[in-house]
Amino acid sequence: MPPSVLSPAGRPRPVRPSWLSPKVFRTEALAGLVVGLALIPEAISFSIIAGVDPAVGLFAAFTMAVVISFVGGRPAMISAATGAVALVIAPLNREHGFGYLVAGVILGGVFQIVLGALGVARLMRFVPRSVMVGFVNALAILVFLGQVPEVSDVPWPVYPLVVGGLLLMVFFPRITRAVPAPLVSIVVLTVITVAAGIAVPTVGDKGELPSSLPVPGLPDVPFTLDTLTTIAPYALAMALVGLMESLMTAKLVDEITDTRSSKTRESIGQGIANIVTGFFGGMGGCAMIGQTMINVKVSGARTRLSTFLAGVFLMVLCIVFGPLVSRIPMAALVAVMVMVCFATFDWHSVAPRTLRRMPAGEITVMVITVVCVVTTENLAVGVVVGSVTAMIIFARRVAHLADVTAVTDQDGGRVVYSVTGELFFASSNDLVGRFDYAGDPARVVIDLAAAHIWDASAVASLDAITTKYEQRGKSVEITGLNEGSARLHRSLSGELTGSP
Repeated sequence: MPPSVLSPAGRPRPVRPSWLSPKVFRTEALAGLVVGLALIPEAISFSIIAGVDPAVGLFAAFTMAVVISFVGGRPAMISAATGAVALVIAPLNREHGFGYLVAGVILGGVFQIVLGALGVARLMRFVPRSVMVGFVNALAILVFLGQVPEVSDVPWPVYPLVVGGLLLMVFFPRITRAVPAPLVSIVVLTVITVAAGIAVPTVGDKGELPSSLPVPGLPDVPFTLDTLTTIAPYALAMALVGLMESLMTAKLVDEITDTRSSKTRESIGQGIANIVTGFFGGMGGCAMIGQTMINVKVSGARTRLSTFLAGVFLMVLCIVFGPLVSRIPMAALVAVMVMVCFATFDWHSVAPRTLRRMPAGEITVMVITVVCVVTTENLAVGVVVGSVTAMIIFARRVAHLADVTAVTDQDGGRVVYSVTGELFFASSNDLVGRFDYAGDPARVVIDLAAAHIWDASAVASLDAITTKYEQRGKSVEITGLNEGSARLHRSLSGELTGSP
């Protein structure tokens, strides 16, 4: 229910949405326009990766942005056609035809809704900060490397245009922030190249822009079990990659804006957006961190309006102003994306002072994440590998925290072993060797008041210790178990090692 205030008559009166404020509306609208312009060459490029007509990528960018602005969980985040999804879904088009690609996108959306409803978003809590930093830095590097082809083997005027665009974005905000600097840069460079007749690569060189809105329809495939088994693996891969990138991007925007968002709603929203996109003949997509940074960090957008207008402006620019948009120099958009790279990269994370204080394991995880993302050009792979590496390092570190000390009674009739630390598969493996089975007296007490049992491996180790003492005719008493440890030990003891 929307927040409300009391009217003069004493009845609740809805509070006006923030985006209706003229200042906020202007910011959101201009941000949407800049993102819409930046989406055009990106969507066309991703269409080429997927092996489809440029209009397919542009339609996907339009429908994803518009739909996610209503059903997504993270306001101001931009979702559209992406390279990661294009790479996953491309084999379907190449090996089976465009109809199978569209069907795969729709099924991928269904998978995302199911995964969202099952709570896959909760897994984000297991992504460490070092992985997050590596993800952000790798993304900045990938975006930068993506601009290299645009400045390779091109006419020499491209280079001063790129530099000029960067200078405009650096110094124009010192004059005013009423208009986004990226939009000023795009307009100024376009006017210069058109007025002076400078021949440089333009948006139109990327591909032909669509002249009409997309029309909904069913994928041209046989609705059989064989079709389902063909598209299912690609659809599942697309769903996982799309959710990973979207949830990581949402988490990053949460930190930048110091606000919270519903990751479950975002997961389900991504699925709905992909289903709609598939029925409109699009190639699917997910959150785009580069365009999101333009929207949130560079342009200052904070609401769903900017996301919605980004999609609307994209289609309006293509259909109504296609000839004009086609003349925008790629140098202008390259300058915008380079600025995004510098704004996105976490420079503090690689500062010498930070690296000197950072634990070696944290640095290792960050570097591994960056290397995996950059080499595979797949953000999801880097995040998974980085998270697994962090867990392994953590497990090794915690394993050494478990300790055992022994105190023998004065009469020599009993020994008390005090165990401290976390007992799980990594630490419990060494536990068995910390006891003197032959030399201890007849009564052995294992005090676990300062320890916690986490898994079956720890219970199995305690059973093994008990068995070794009993084989020598000695009794073992385990004391000090907290409630959780006692419950686990009670349910599993004797069931894992074959001991009675």
